[in-house]
Amino acid sequence: MAAVLPLADLKQQARPGTWINSIIKGDCVAALEALPDHSVDAIFADPPYNLQLGGTLHRPDQSLVDAVDDEWDQFASFEAYDAFTRAWLLACRRVLKPAGTIWVIGSYHNIFRVGAMMQDLNFWLLNDIVWRKTNPMPNFKGRRFQNAHETMIWASRDAKAKGYTFNYDALKASNDDVQMRSDWLFPICSGHERLKDDDGRKVHPTQKPEALLARVIMASTKPGDVILDPFFGSGTTGAVAKRLGRNFVGIEREQDYIDAASTRITAVEPLGKAELTVMTGKKAEPRVAFNTLVESGLVKPGQVLTDAKRRHSAIIRADGTLAANGEAGSIHRLGAKVQGLDACNGWTFWHFDDGQSLKPIDELRAVVRNDLAKLD
Repeated sequence: MAAVLPLADLKQQARPGTWINSIIKGDCVAALEALPDHSVDAIFADPPYNLQLGGTLHRPDQSLVDAVDDEWDQFASFEAYDAFTRAWLLACRRVLKPAGTIWVIGSYHNIFRVGAMMQDLNFWLLNDIVWRKTNPMPNFKGRRFQNAHETMIWASRDAKAKGYTFNYDALKASNDDVQMRSDWLFPICSGHERLKDDDGRKVHPTQKPEALLARVIMASTKPGDVILDPFFGSGTTGAVAKRLGRNFVGIEREQDYIDAASTRITAVEPLGKAELTVMTGKKAEPRVAFNTLVESGLVKPGQVLTDAKRRHSAIIRADGTLAANGEAGSIHRLGAKVQGLDACNGWTFWHFDDGQSLKPIDELRAVVRNDLAKLD
């Protein structure tokens, strides 16, 4: 079974990190306040939607609709819901790392209030994602449009946040080499994925599909990251995080949900390292300056570089700049100067002679990057 950690035990623990890959039982705000500052890489929050359902809902055949009428989704007023939203968002912001991001999902009942609150608290909205449902519930009364989508807000901790994870290249490659759009098409959770109790009833009324969480996690985290879900429910976030080589921490107060989530997560088999390697592009690679090649001995002061057709040449200086025709500058600036252009990619323009052929100095930069990767 996945570890379950009572809130009282969390507050007494002296060793840092013992709450990782566990389900904390207790109120979400109180549990968040017991976690260390800047301790999680990403947050996925599926808070109560405050659906404001009045009375029972029946299908045309008069059968009862299993709607969300649980006590945890009921608030006395919009003001009460706003106060609750502000409290958990503030607590989440404190535990989120400076370069971390947060996802919040909701419907038209709550997502606009949540979004406004996030902006008031200085979160920086990166995207809103529309989850279009292939099999939404019909509108039985016929008085409104069929509600066929939910909205996710993706935000960084603040406007100045740098270095947050966005696996752009992997997403594009998996989408037939087309940029991933902000409208995602997935079915609602059903069939064998839907958790049922011994009587065949849904364990949780708003269980999210694993495919949705998989895209969220693959888009905005790396293997080994810690993902927090303050409204853990049936444990979809934890199950998908474990399968994808991430760590999780869930907060949940209802014991029935905890039991179901714990059993579910225990049964998950993580993928291997080869399957979890994230595709990255040039922008994600570590920055290597030309003088690093000089300092590492891959090129030497006095060595001559040329373009691929040997029309232009320059000498490497000890400070990592190039000199030619009385001009000096970076590999980019001098490359542009000798060609009479405004800009130049010096890494692909300048070549070195390895004794057999001319090769771009970008190949030497790749050597340095490979050495850096071995140190990680």
